[in-house]
Formats: sequence, structure tokens, C-alpha cells
Amino acid sequence: MAAGAGRQRLRDHRRAAGPGDPAGPGTGGGAPPAGAELAERLQVSRVTLREAIGALREAGFLESRRGRSGGTFVVRASGETGAAQAADAAVLAREMGDALHDALDFRRVLESGAAALAATRALSAPDRAHLVACLAAARTRDPMTRRVNDSRLHLAIAAASGSTSVAASIADVQLRLDRLLAAIPVLRRNLDHSDAQHERVVEAILAGDPVVARTEMEEHCDATAALLRGLLG
Repeated sequence: MAAGAGRQRLRDHRRAAGPGDPAGPGTGGGAPPAGAELAERLQVSRVTLREAIGALREAGFLESRRGRSGGTFVVRASGETGAAQAADAAVLAREMGDALHDALDFRRVLESGAAALAATRALSAPDRAHLVACLAAARTRDPMTRRVNDSRLHLAIAAASGSTSVAASIADVQLRLDRLLAAIPVLRRNLDHSDAQHERVVEAILAGDPVVARTEMEEHCDATAALLRGLLG
């Protein structure tokens, strides 16, 4: 979580800086202080700082430019939307408190079990086609539809389990986490990782392999849980 702390301190520094500070919100376009200076100011190691800057660059808060006047620069004020979104997600996570841990544990047990159960079912051609279609739709990079399509895939897997009780419970826990998941700023590397996990889960279900289906879904739920629990600080 060191890089996470570095990202938060870098965001805090940017928000606290005045309009004339090159790393402040202002109109954007300024360059943050040199690495050694910024690491000392934020009281983090240079390794942590590099990781944090890399994550913030990927999230759209910073941009790198080449050439004689190149370097790493703060993006314009529109980038503050992502910072505000992250802050909102952290507030939601803290409001949930222990209920968040309970929901994440419940989700891990339910969804991995549903995936394993679905892999034991003799799915019809329409059911298999529906899973594949939901998987394809969940790969979208449009933030407006990504969360909805992601939920639909998980609910399709729950339905494929053949248990109405399991499907209803998964729908309930998805609803409990929906606002929090929707508030998290999206990073491309996280999406790529999630897409790969989704694909392995569906492939295992279609191949009739409950062990792999369960394991892959557990890893997917664990990755999401780590991200959400990280918001608690």
C-alpha cells in the first residue's frame, strides 16, 4: 500500500498548493517539483514516489512530454474530477465500515461458489451464448456502461448456477457494493486485469471445470476486495 499512500499525499499536495505553485490545481500544465525534493516534501521514498506518479499518470492526473522542455506535468483542472471521485469512494468506504468487510467476504463465498456450480451445469446453447455475450459487453471502456455490464456478467454467472437463492443473494450483495464500485476512478491496467479474470472464469464454466472456475472467481473477488479495503486507509 506504499504507492497508495504516495498517491494520496501527492493528491493532497496538489489540492493544498496555491494557484502559483507548479504542482497546484491552478490552470494545469505545471511540472511537479524534482523527484528528490517532492519525495522529501511528501515524506515518502523515491521508489514509492515513482510508483505513485506512474499510477497518477495512468489515471490522467499527470502527463509526460518528450523533448528539451519535456518532463512530467500536471493535467488541467478537468483532472480534478478523478481526484474528487476517489475522495467520494473513500468516504463511501468509511461510511460502510465493518459492513464493507462483511459484504466483501460474503461476495467471495457466494460468487466463487456460483461460478463452480455453474461449471457443473449442462448449460443450454442460449445460456452459453448469453454468458459469452455478457463477457464481451463487460470489456467496454466506456465508464458510463462499464459498471452496468460488469454487474450483468456477474449476475449471468449467478443465474447459470441454476440456484435462484444463490442468484438472489449475489444480486443483493452487488447492490450493497454498487455505489462504492461506481465511485472508484478507473485505471486501464485494472480493467485489463479484470477482463482477463472474467474471461478465465467464463472459459472454466463453459469447459465444465468447477475447480478452476471457483479459483479464478476467488482471485477476482480478492483483487476487488483489496482495492476497496484500501480505501479505508
